[in-house]
Amino acid sequence: MSDQVYLYLALIIYFGGLLIIGYRAFKQTSDHEDYMLGGRGLPPWVAALSAGASDMSGWLIMGLPGAIFATGLIESWIAIGLLLGAYLNWKIVAPRLRAYTEVANNSITVPSFFENRLRDKSHILRIVSAIIILVFFTLYVSSGMVAGGVFFEESFNMDYMWGMLLVVAVTLAYTLFGGFLGASFTDVVQGLMMVIALVIVPVAAVFAVGGIGETAHEVQTLQPGNLSFIGSGQFSGGAAAFVIISGLAWGLGYFGQPHIVVRFMALRNAGEAKSARRIGVTWQFISLAGAVLSGLIGIAFFAQRGEVLANPETVILRMSTVLLHPFIAGLVLSAVLAAIMSTFSSQLIVCSSALVEDLYRVMKKTPPSERTLVLLGRGAVLVVAIIAMALAVNPNDTILGLVSFAWAGFGASFGPLILLSLYWRKLTVAGAVSGMITGAITVFVWSALDTPLYELLPAFFVHLIVAVVVSLATYKEDPHIQAEFSASEEVVNSFK
Repeated sequence: MSDQVYLYLALIIYFGGLLIIGYRAFKQTSDHEDYMLGGRGLPPWVAALSAGASDMSGWLIMGLPGAIFATGLIESWIAIGLLLGAYLNWKIVAPRLRAYTEVANNSITVPSFFENRLRDKSHILRIVSAIIILVFFTLYVSSGMVAGGVFFEESFNMDYMWGMLLVVAVTLAYTLFGGFLGASFTDVVQGLMMVIALVIVPVAAVFAVGGIGETAHEVQTLQPGNLSFIGSGQFSGGAAAFVIISGLAWGLGYFGQPHIVVRFMALRNAGEAKSARRIGVTWQFISLAGAVLSGLIGIAFFAQRGEVLANPETVILRMSTVLLHPFIAGLVLSAVLAAIMSTFSSQLIVCSSALVEDLYRVMKKTPPSERTLVLLGRGAVLVVAIIAMALAVNPNDTILGLVSFAWAGFGASFGPLILLSLYWRKLTVAGAVSGMITGAITVFVWSALDTPLYELLPAFFVHLIVAVVVSLATYKEDPHIQAEFSASEEVVNSFK
């Protein structure tokens, strides 16, 4: 068989497996809560791998290695910040959010949790939250589609548009029908594929270059700052400090990512967050290390070959096709596709919940049937996908750039609010709404200023300060809220 046939065979096997998982999840989805949250029945290992895979989109295997390849180890501060953020998210958010969302009227979405937690009868908090989710997730979903188009363009010489459409079609097929369970169980398979690929590729590349010593020498010779965590040349003076601070600031974004924290809500109980944390953080450490090393080793690999990459974000794609047997390379390429599709599917489910659970259901005076809600949820997935696809037709930014902005949007809009909801009794509706809106606006404004400091950092703390100040000014004690707060603490403490 020709090399191209082997590549396509691996891809067909991968796509077929996803569709089978989606069908099995469809058979287990009977009502709206199953479609949106899997009936709160995820085992720790599924929640951990699903959260990791839905978090680490195409930027893990394309965006991050590309940044390292282009600039050197100084870009690895993003990976360090993310690893710290993921650990803290599992440690301080996961158990409390799992307990509190059930205590607060069995909330199955992030916006509904905010409303139930603060007993907001006006629904303003839930509506604003849902709108923010739709705005930033449409951009986030669009980044996945761009990554899919670039993937097929680089790996299979397929037209960008047709590649993007193929990724959209298969992802929609298992997400539309399988819902949350479909997305979660495919995430497990995709997460395992990603971590295996991120071990195989850098190891094979090191052997091809001539060993660890030869690789390090080659990388250092080409550019002295490549192996420095503080860079050199263009990173002299304060520039390096901004890169390091901005990279670490990525970790703050974890507290506010709806497609990640919803996995915490789907755990079987709050006590299982501990074992899920160990699995999830281990997976993330190996994956991030593999991505950083792949980008770094790629510098030496392509220098030896005398090859210039037109797009640094394709460094792993290109090394796979050069180094590995075509069928194995096809499986590695499928892992790249897995990184893209796992996040894409999870984001579509959250967008669907925002449209149906947090907008339609709030505005509809008579409660719709479970069948109607599930059908509307599937329709919402389709609508968001079409809008995101329109934005992805002519991308005007890198994959990492698109993800960076959406990550900042969610981190600044929801991160401080989730922390305050879980740990501060005096939070009010006015404080929550004003903080959330201020955080989102600051992201847009700071991004437009084009400063070297990542917009997430100032926007996160502006939200935090505004929410606390306004809450203190508007606070009135509510015994029901205080009772639920105490009840959620008791649930968490019972598992210690």
